[in-house]
Amino acid sequence: MKASTVVHRFAVIWLTIRVHLEAFQRNPGPYLTATKWFLLRKRLRARGQFAPLLAQTSYAYEWWALRQPTVTTPSSVAAPQISALIVGDPEAPGFDKTLSSLAAEGIVAYPVGRDPGSAIERIAGLIDWAAEPWLLPVFPGDRLASGAAQAYRSQMGDPRVAAIFADDDLEGPLSTRTAPHFKPDWNRELFLHFDYLTGASVLRVGRESLIMAGQSGSEWAHALVASSIAGGGNVVHLPQILHHRRRRPSARLPLAALPIAPVLPRISAIIPTRNQVELLTTCVAGLIAADYPDIEVIVVDNDSDDPATLAFLSTLSERSSPGRLFRVLRIPGPFNYSAINNRAVAEASGALLCLLNNDIEMLASDWLAVMATQALRDDVGAVGAQLLYPDGKLQHAGVVIGVGNAAGHAHRFLRPEDEGYFHRHALPQFVSAVTAACLVVRRERFLEVGGFDESAFKVAFNDVDLCLKLNARGWQSLYEPRAVLLHHESVSRGFDRDPVGAARFASELAELQRRWRTAEIFDPYHHPQLSRASEQFALAL
Repeated sequence: MKASTVVHRFAVIWLTIRVHLEAFQRNPGPYLTATKWFLLRKRLRARGQFAPLLAQTSYAYEWWALRQPTVTTPSSVAAPQISALIVGDPEAPGFDKTLSSLAAEGIVAYPVGRDPGSAIERIAGLIDWAAEPWLLPVFPGDRLASGAAQAYRSQMGDPRVAAIFADDDLEGPLSTRTAPHFKPDWNRELFLHFDYLTGASVLRVGRESLIMAGQSGSEWAHALVASSIAGGGNVVHLPQILHHRRRRPSARLPLAALPIAPVLPRISAIIPTRNQVELLTTCVAGLIAADYPDIEVIVVDNDSDDPATLAFLSTLSERSSPGRLFRVLRIPGPFNYSAINNRAVAEASGALLCLLNNDIEMLASDWLAVMATQALRDDVGAVGAQLLYPDGKLQHAGVVIGVGNAAGHAHRFLRPEDEGYFHRHALPQFVSAVTAACLVVRRERFLEVGGFDESAFKVAFNDVDLCLKLNARGWQSLYEPRAVLLHHESVSRGFDRDPVGAARFASELAELQRRWRTAEIFDPYHHPQLSRASEQFALAL
């Protein structure tokens, strides 16, 4: 065995010990709980507990990097020219390091300097545009990983591709690497609020676009990236860390207010319920107070027998007023969430649907108009809100396919004010699915995909299945954190811990995995290097 192999194995073992020891010292209770599940052979549950604990340690990324296999990129037949445009001051720290890195990758470098307008016009005259070059904006102090240029070139053969981007990390003065950003695939909505491409992407743009971007002042690099993707070409993600950076763009927070659609059509809010009048009263009050012109509220009563609830329902229609129409639809029998909602949708009169759990509590008056405005877009299917537990922690910030080999709520238990994973929980973005605890969708689109599957998904995963059907038709699910509500999760119905409920859940899980391959695929808005066992966007260790 080679000496280098022995040293590498020793380093992996040493870092494994350090990571676990630090995780235990930081959070002894949760660490011991995770260990218990591991010893009881509850491996998926153990991984879900371990993942965020280990990922938060100071040696986690170094440990992860040592355990990665060497990735080689096959040589491409053609070698398209890549021209690097160095953003900023040539006197900036690390400028020489950036030049050396580019030269090692065979990339021609053009320092832009402090005055982008005149410099870029000059550079545009030096670039050989006949060679159809790709442009790489890069910042002083940034360094390309070995083989980055060849990795990019391997994706340049498709003429439909307008931009290619990769993952990155931060590199300190002693070449220490930290804070890896394992990015989602191209997410146009997220890019509007968080530029995760500039400085870690190559662009297919022409001379005119380059010169026009130079007129944007200090933001010219972002303008160049935006212009490259504006034409509708494909944006390809290389899920590899190809850039070691001194700094990188941050999310644009706080969010600007969403311009509300000038015309908001009638929306039908559908609330299944069984007893729990206190929760239902709060939910209905939130709809009454919503800043929305025309709401039809359909409360679907599934065998309520509590006198207070029955009394409330008997007088609900009397609360109707201009812009607020209240109805009670009675559907007896075993609880089948999908069938209950499908029946209510058939009787709804709104152009939009708002599916609501009866344990939702509204915190502001604009939430419904915000969600409806997004649902009216041509490219959007289901719209989900940011849902909080009563203690203020996140309950829902979108749904990730594949977590737990099924689907999990992104960033669950994070506090909204925390940074989390690059502030993703605080940013509007396309997602694979959203929860129907609070979901807005066009009625015609709900019906076009067949609504909820009331046979295969009577209680669980019906919302995930619906969203994936909408996505497949080009109507992408969208997470909208400017709509914030409180969710007293499962207070009204409880959890399925009885044998019948457990068997039903197992059947619905198996169908989700069969139909959508959730035990095999990676969510395009997640990442293969993030743990499938954790909802926390934790490094897969």
